[in-house]
Amino acid sequence: MCRSIKVLRKTGQPPATSAEVAAAARQFIRKVTGSRNPARVHTTAYEAAIADISAITERLLAQMEIKAKASA
Repeated sequence: MCRSIKVLRKTGQPPATSAEVAAAARQFIRKVTGSRNPARVHTTAYEAAIADISAITERLLAQMEIKAKASA
């Protein structure tokens, strides 16, 4: 796990912002690809992957919040 990716879900804390989710997704993609800045030819795929991971992460966090509230 990339140590620079911060925990986005903490009990009793406000939900993560879209900017925080996107930053975590960018760090994940950098770790997976081994590249901080992709070659121009890969920029579209790199940014699309960040957008996809951000959307999936936001959906996951939203679903976890709903379940946590329901079980309280």
